[in-house]
Amino acid sequence: MHFITGGAFNGKRKWVKNHYAADYPLWLSAYGADTLTKPSHRDFPAVVVLEGLEKWIYTTIDPTLSPDTQRQNVMSQTEPWLEWEKVESHRKLVMIGTDISKGIVPTEKWERLWRDITGWVYQDLVARAERVDIIWYGMEQTLK
Repeated sequence: MHFITGGAFNGKRKWVKNHYAADYPLWLSAYGADTLTKPSHRDFPAVVVLEGLEKWIYTTIDPTLSPDTQRQNVMSQTEPWLEWEKVESHRKLVMIGTDISKGIVPTEKWERLWRDITGWVYQDLVARAERVDIIWYGMEQTLK
């Protein structure tokens, strides 16, 4: 899995489109009507891009659940995608999540919870990723 992060409007989408252009990836985005849940009835190309992890996480926030349970729930939604990638060596899962850890800490409790859960999920994904890049102002920095 290739995890990509960086600030909002810093060129993540453009960089991924350029980097994976020859692979004609399937692009699923939280900014559209797509969900993080992997559809079981589709044939996928060799590269699948999941964009907007922070937004998918935002839609799952439930203040009645513990933060750890919510973190596990998000990771359980990514698991079918990670398993899909493992089945065949030519498959590549690309996950894009905007860095929301910088700036002013939100005053609303649920927004702080979203920020925290997003950071924990990103840590989990980075630990599992084969490659990790940060895109700032259109420039790539490979971390892993």
